[in-house]
Order: sequence, then C-alpha cells, then structure tokens
Amino acid sequence: MTDNKQSVRLKVSPEVARLVQNGVPRSEQVQAARGALNLGARDEGDLLFFLAFSQDGELRETAKSTLRTLSASRLITLLEVPDRHPRFLDLIARLRLGEEEVMAVLLDCRNLLPSTLLHMARHGSPRLLSLLAHRQDLLATAPEVLEALQANPRATAVLEGGAEIHGEDPPSEGVREGEAAAEENAEEEGSLSKYQKALEMGVSEKIKMALTGDKEWRGIFIKDANKLVSAAVLKNPRITDGEVLAIAKNKSSSDELIRLITLNREWVKLYEIKKALVEHPRTPLPTALRYMNVLTEKDIKNLAGSRGVSAVIVNNARRMLIAKDQKK
Repeated sequence: MTDNKQSVRLKVSPEVARLVQNGVPRSEQVQAARGALNLGARDEGDLLFFLAFSQDGELRETAKSTLRTLSASRLITLLEVPDRHPRFLDLIARLRLGEEEVMAVLLDCRNLLPSTLLHMARHGSPRLLSLLAHRQDLLATAPEVLEALQANPRATAVLEGGAEIHGEDPPSEGVREGEAAAEENAEEEGSLSKYQKALEMGVSEKIKMALTGDKEWRGIFIKDANKLVSAAVLKNPRITDGEVLAIAKNKSSSDELIRLITLNREWVKLYEIKKALVEHPRTPLPTALRYMNVLTEKDIKNLAGSRGVSAVIVNNARRMLIAKDQKK
C-alpha cells in the first residue's frame, strides 16, 4: 500500500464546482463552510473537503471546525458515500480520532492511506487499536501499520498472544463487552488520578502542566480558580480550536480567558468563535460590536431578539437589520 492514492482526482457536481470558484458571494461560501447549505451527503462532504484545504484561512478553519463538531451520525452519513477522497478520510481520522463509532466506519472506507492507518495505530484508543488489529485485509497490505501497533505500548493487551495478528477467532461478544468496561474503568481511574494530583499541586506546578499537558489536564486547569493557571491553558500549543470555542461559549469563562482569545488572530478568524465572543457577557463591547459586522443575517436576527446578551448588542443588531432593509 502506498501513498500515491493522494493523487486521486475528485469529480464534483456542478453546484460544488460553482461554490468553490472565485466570485461566489463570500456569505454563501461561509455558509457552505459551516455546513449550513441544504446539500446531499456527497456534495456536502466534497464541499467541506475542498474548503478544509482552501487557501482562504477563514474558510479553511471554519470548514475544519464544522467537521470537528458535526454530529457523529451526520459525519458517518458523509463517510458512507462511496470512494471518498483519501485526503478527506485522513482529515477525519485526525480530527475525530477519539470517536470510535466514527473510526469504525472509517476503517471500512476505500482509499485509506497508509499514513492514515499509521496515525490510528500510533495514537488511537485501545478499542480502536483492537478494531485495527482485527483488520487482516488492511494489515496484510500495510506491514508498517502492524509494526506501529507492535511498537505502541497501549496496544500490548490487544496484541498479547498474537490472536489478532495470526487470525485466531476474535473474542466473543461477552469478552468484548468486558474489555470495553475495563477500558472505561481505567479511563475513569486515570481521570480521577489526575484530578487528585491537581489538588496536591502548587501554583507553579499547575501552570507548568497547564502549559504542556494533554486535553485531560487542560480540562482540569481551565476551571482553576487561579487566573494564572487557567490562562496558561490557552497558551498550551496543543490546545485545539474546538476547546477554544467551548471556552468562548462558556458564559462563566473569566475576563482574562476572553481577552486572551480575542488577542489570538488565528482563533478570531473562525466564524463560530467570533459569534461566541459577540454573545459572551465578558467580551469588551467595542470588540463584540466589531465582530457583529461579519455575522450572517440569521445570526443578527437571533441577537436582535435575544435576552441572553446586553441591550447594546440587541440594539445594534436591530439597527443593522433596519439598515439592511433600507438598502434593499
């Protein structure tokens, strides 16, 4: 198996071709990147794929954010369309690796790249590693994936005894359920252990871990009462756009967290983050009013009737709608 599948040509419908061309109204392209157009599964997936690799930074990041946040059922519908482009499959593997239901469907897709399977083998959950280890068809054509599984300490239990490699009968349903329950218990214990460790840490230790720790540590320290600790989470180079969006949507997020988000140019290029900041009570009003200029008419209408934002935001939304009507 080689990565030359990346060169696969993608044929798209006339509507998708129109939407990705220059000259299309930007508002329509933003809606497309948000997955807000009424398209079929094939066209929606093709369009999000194109926009996720767009040279336009805002469209690219918005499309990726959409693919991160689509419901699992909707994403699976997109994946079940035959002959998805290998780079699209690779992108989904990297954005949604932790969702085993999605990954199980992805493993059944044609055109999977060896690099995609290697990413799964190196970074997947124990359950995903088990699913991958049982795929004799994939392992037979990609020996490097088997090597990656063998080198992954999290795959030790999966590969113990070589049952999955040598084609022995897979575990019974009862055994699989027991393994899944054991994995869930282990994850809960790991989370509890980290929480207990956090309670015993000093401020400097917390800041260091917030700056370098994984998603679980970030989730713990973003809630820390000390602003230096919670702010350090946003300076962690591994933090994802989805985590930042969740912080921006959380009405209890502190002034300092909101300030740091507004200062990051990459984050505020994303439509959903701008929208969340407009709605956040701790976003400085001049900043919120400036971000309102990029919101869609639908979102402006929602703000005009909202009771969850300040009167200044509501009144400005109403003025924007009146001005728009007068131009028609």
